[in-house]
Amino acid sequence: MHTARKYEIDMCNGPLLSNIVLFSIPLILTGILQLLYNAVNIVVVGRFVGSYALAAVGSTSALINLLTNLFIGLSTGASVVMAKYCGAGQQNDASETVHTAIAISTISGIILTIFGVLMAKPLLQAMGTPDDVLEHAVLYMRIFFLGMPASMIFNFSSAILRAVGDTRRPLYYLSISGIVNVALNLMFVLVFHMDIAGVAVATVISQYVSVILILICLVHSDGCIQLQWRKIRFYKDKLVDIIKIGLPAGVQGTIFSISNVLIQSSVNSFGSAVVAGNSAAMNIEGFVFISMNALYQAALNFTGQNIGARKYDRIGRILGVCLISVTTVGIIFGGLSYLFASNLLGIYTVDQDVIATGIIRMGYVCAPNFIGGVMDVLVGSLRGMGYSVLPMLASIVGVCGIRITWILTLFAINHTLETLYLSYPISWAITACVHFICFVLIRRKFTLKEIKQSESIC
Repeated sequence: MHTARKYEIDMCNGPLLSNIVLFSIPLILTGILQLLYNAVNIVVVGRFVGSYALAAVGSTSALINLLTNLFIGLSTGASVVMAKYCGAGQQNDASETVHTAIAISTISGIILTIFGVLMAKPLLQAMGTPDDVLEHAVLYMRIFFLGMPASMIFNFSSAILRAVGDTRRPLYYLSISGIVNVALNLMFVLVFHMDIAGVAVATVISQYVSVILILICLVHSDGCIQLQWRKIRFYKDKLVDIIKIGLPAGVQGTIFSISNVLIQSSVNSFGSAVVAGNSAAMNIEGFVFISMNALYQAALNFTGQNIGARKYDRIGRILGVCLISVTTVGIIFGGLSYLFASNLLGIYTVDQDVIATGIIRMGYVCAPNFIGGVMDVLVGSLRGMGYSVLPMLASIVGVCGIRITWILTLFAINHTLETLYLSYPISWAITACVHFICFVLIRRKFTLKEIKQSESIC
């Protein structure tokens, strides 16, 4: 058995539940480690620097997501295209997809670095970031964006490995870089007293550690995922396929982030204590979200490979397993997070006002987060089938449209945190229903293909 193959999962054969679990668990742990980068930053500055630093680091999250989501969406496109070619056994096409993906990620990272460094201050000012944390937030964001090339390449490389069922090796590499991140955070802040700059520099260094490890992995792999430096270029047809799936996903993520930026701006209007509490609660919610996101990735990649292999009869079963799994994970993790909200928020800060405002958000957003997980799994299934524009439009209207309308109407009338946060579960539920209708309609097309396939065999 080749070294790389022992890490891969057969998505087109065998039991679905056990394979999806094997695929998802390393992804959940990987996502948790990625979140720990930011969590360690927040904990260190919140505990050892002060609430102003906690607010400064947290206030950049929505803006960072806004700037990076377009390119992260392209990595989703790379994963779907790669999964389709692997399922169909088209090794050369899969290899060209790998090298196109690395080229896209490199250019994306450079663009993001330049833009993030130059535009940090005006964008944070436009968001209404409180004056007492603005300069600290700008410093953190500018340093953070120096790590964007590494972040982009790692995300695209991980997407390539996910497409062949390998979710374990990215976990190993992030474990190593996570240890580096924690050690450097403590050293830069406690020993060298670099404060916010210290946590940002530590994150950037750890990102480059992780990307070096994953690139070494791809170079020394065999088969279609092997990376050869001389082959890195844009292969036109693969670039078009990646953009066709990934651009709508990226646009959706970007517009999602715009609605979240509007919500962040609304949160900013309550002052720095509320901003800090919101930031800490968002970080805890991130662990719930990332656990559910593993099931979104499973739906996307398992569906993509089975579409490539023309095993259309497995599409509905994949969705069913992923929906049951994401609901279970979301209810357990979200419920426990809210149950122990005070203790968890106490890890980030000792300020009781900050903790109190964080608990409000967790009650309205974290506890019902499983609804958002259901919505995302449905999107993953649609994208895996090759439909990316439809879920993008449904999500833009269903999630972003509702949230923006909510802020401009109900929140304007009743200016409270509770009213603001209620927009999350309501927008998730409505959009999930729309995505399910889309799935049923599109699934019928593949049912017809199954019938024609059976008739041709007969």
